[in-house]
Amino acid sequence: MKKVILVTGASSGLGLAMANALSVKGYQVYGTGRDITQMKNVSFTPLEMDVINDVSVNASVRQIIAAEGQIDVLINNAGNGIAGPLYTVPVAIAKVQFEVNFFGLVRVCSAVLPWMIKEKKGLVINIGSLAGLFGLPYQGLYSASKFAVEGYSQSLRMELQNTGIKVSVINPGDFKTNFTSSRVKMPFILNNELLEKEFEAAIAIMEEDERIGSDPVNLAGLVCKIVAQSNPSYNYSAGKFEQTIVPALKTILPESVFSKLMNGHYGIK
Repeated sequence: MKKVILVTGASSGLGLAMANALSVKGYQVYGTGRDITQMKNVSFTPLEMDVINDVSVNASVRQIIAAEGQIDVLINNAGNGIAGPLYTVPVAIAKVQFEVNFFGLVRVCSAVLPWMIKEKKGLVINIGSLAGLFGLPYQGLYSASKFAVEGYSQSLRMELQNTGIKVSVINPGDFKTNFTSSRVKMPFILNNELLEKEFEAAIAIMEEDERIGSDPVNLAGLVCKIVAQSNPSYNYSAGKFEQTIVPALKTILPESVFSKLMNGHYGIK
């Protein structure tokens, strides 16, 4: 029987690439989005789901179970980005960032995992970020939400050790997607010319890194390999080599040196 795969955030970008690639491989793939009218000419089954809404998530999962009887693989990909100064960000905005990137993931896991536990098998792939392994200036909320995904996933692995369910995290670097254009950029509200200049420089550099980033097809290929494995690894990095080696550098460099290197890259001298 074909594996049944649920991919959240499949209306564009990485999620769309993953869902299409998995479907081409012959899996029964359900790709979710808040507006399925955006999913045209796709090879998978579009499914409406809003990951910040309990009713929507539970209804969508039940719909798949009713049709297929199981969900073998869950890929938590839905996410968004907010850029801005941490020193002025309203708590309400921080909550928006976490609601999608972290609590949305938790919500979908809580809806799917009881079914996997009942079947004593399954695979959860959480899409984290390299920014969830080290902080980035003016992307602090995004980094924090992805750090939370990493911690949640580590604990989830421990809890599911004896259930037959595997948990993996993929930490992508910069990819060429519409994530750049859809990022919410908070206004700079302080009367501080130096900090404002650094803020604008950091935003410009992060957008350029994404513009020349890796092709989403590469990440989709990695996901297909992971799904095909009987015992996948816990953590994977994806993207350009110069980005994927950064977590290793963080472990061997003094914090002051590492921070200086990161700030230098983002135009903060």
